[in-house]
Amino acid sequence: MGENNKVGQTPRSARVPLDPLFRGVSIPPMAIVILAAVVIGLVGFWYLNRPIAPKAPPPLTGDAKAYVRNLALSGVNMEAHESYLSQQVVEVTGQLGNKGDRILRTVEINCVFYDPYGQVVLRERVPIVSKKMGGLAPGESKPFRLAFDDVPDSWNQALPQLVIAGIDFS
Repeated sequence: MGENNKVGQTPRSARVPLDPLFRGVSIPPMAIVILAAVVIGLVGFWYLNRPIAPKAPPPLTGDAKAYVRNLALSGVNMEAHESYLSQQVVEVTGQLGNKGDRILRTVEINCVFYDPYGQVVLRERVPIVSKKMGGLAPGESKPFRLAFDDVPDSWNQALPQLVIAGIDFS
């Protein structure tokens, strides 16, 4: 052993030679920064565009379940027509009456559309009374109009099932 080895140094004969393709190649630091920015951008784009499950609205409270019997849907009609954009629009109209003794701030219903085989093709929760409309006082009745432009073609053309889904009291 004629070589002078210092402690902690690897002898030249024990070093692994570099691959000839990478010998003398250096990557500029700016290329590394740009590559890192592109990777971070792609990850951020994926994160922000991932599908997010919507929060399920709260179910009817005990008070609301008991009060449903005081609400009356009447004069419910449905008609379908074509919009200005050549799109089919289904409109459900009717009246909601409050036969109880409480003032209602909001009332929401689930409109459930079915296909000819009884399978649900669209379920949408929509307000028929809101604070903006002035609520619904005891003994009062208000008209409602619901427009749907996203009902699938597989819909059975029948009146959707209307189910009281939410009640907020004043």
